[in-house]
Amino acid sequence: MEQKLKVGILGGTGMVGQRFIALLEGHPWFEVTTVAASPRSAGKRYEDAVGGRWKMDTPMPEAVKDMTVMNVNEVEKVASQVDFVFSAVDMSKEEIKAIEEEYAKTETPVVSNNSAHRWTPDVPMVVPEINPEHMEVIEFQKKRLGTKRGFVAVKPNCSIQSYAPVLTAWKEFEPYEVVATTYQAISGAGKTFQDWPEMVGNIIPYIGGEEEKSEKEPLRIWGEIKDGVIVPAQSPAITCQCIRVPVLNGHTAAVFVKFRKDPTKEQLVEKLRGFCGVPQKLGLPSAPKQFIQYLEEDDRPQVAQDVDFENGMGISVGRLREDTIYDWKFVGLSHNTVRGAAGGAILCAELLKAQGYIEKK
Repeated sequence: MEQKLKVGILGGTGMVGQRFIALLEGHPWFEVTTVAASPRSAGKRYEDAVGGRWKMDTPMPEAVKDMTVMNVNEVEKVASQVDFVFSAVDMSKEEIKAIEEEYAKTETPVVSNNSAHRWTPDVPMVVPEINPEHMEVIEFQKKRLGTKRGFVAVKPNCSIQSYAPVLTAWKEFEPYEVVATTYQAISGAGKTFQDWPEMVGNIIPYIGGEEEKSEKEPLRIWGEIKDGVIVPAQSPAITCQCIRVPVLNGHTAAVFVKFRKDPTKEQLVEKLRGFCGVPQKLGLPSAPKQFIQYLEEDDRPQVAQDVDFENGMGISVGRLREDTIYDWKFVGLSHNTVRGAAGGAILCAELLKAQGYIEKK
């Protein structure tokens, strides 16, 4: 059997870092061999560094408990231990940009969950079922960084996963105007109800920076590579409101769409159920067999019943109906820390391995 690639988790003690560790347990291609975090955690056993802050609903994998946490700022030292890294560091945007490029310059590919590089023109921001071809911009990025195998690739914001795949499935009907309201889980802020008791029975109608990301990032995903950079698409126009709701995991979106063409409900549902991308065709380990499910019941999708569809890597859609002002409206649901964060990044890394961008050092 082929030897597994050695993986480092940057920011491994935080909630997304923990999700990476949980999801990578028993992965057929990747093995977590290194965990790096802030200087205050460095030198401690992983279990001691996390302390009582393990936020996953599955136990901490035995394989990581006794790992000595490394200092994420000791870039050369960490990079020498691994074939590539996942980044979930908690720093300022400028610090994240700098440290991710520093790792890339050690010839260590970086697959990031952070937003810092999402608008760097030669960094691919990918949902593997939607825009796998954007990974080709890596060749231009490597020239800029002066690297042979080091680069940064990112996944998009968790808030768009419940509707951007749906609009992609409907591309041939030419959606041109979209209104979306997202109802976002508290784990998106790295919190549980224990950490954030004021969210119990509460709604907060503001999540910093989230509305701009929700409106702009889908256009970059639907863009194309021109002259070595990704140029965002011009349409559809998207306007969004993002609301924090008292749910642990699962971002729900209520979405209204205008189309240039006139699809029937049957056509729209058929496109959702039949939508499949490169990860499904390649049989990547984390790829959902069914990317989007359509639920006929009036009261679905529900977080309680549907958030773990396809191990949290699938999208659930329901309540598709004609609208009196827009053409059609629907409700979408995605798992924000699996498909929307660590799981989406792992699928990106699997795609990069399949495409030949990530290999053993």
